[in-house]
Amino acid sequence: MTDVPFPVLSENDPDGEGVLATWFATDGAAVREGELIAEVAVDKVDAEVPAPASGVVRFLVGEGEVVKQGAPIARIE
Repeated sequence: MTDVPFPVLSENDPDGEGVLATWFATDGAAVREGELIAEVAVDKVDAEVPAPASGVVRFLVGEGEVVKQGAPIARIE
């Protein structure tokens, strides 16, 4: 099992929060390592999140939810 962390996008505030803007994958879908699975936003910075491993993705956070940078947003089984 591999956690998918919310990326740390703000070096000035690494303990800050951001928003999970969009899931590109669906919960329970098979994904491949490197495949883009989500888009996140911190302040005025948006970033795409690739799958760190291949497997089945399970969401831990819904679209629009506020998440601490570095916290897991999904797991890949």
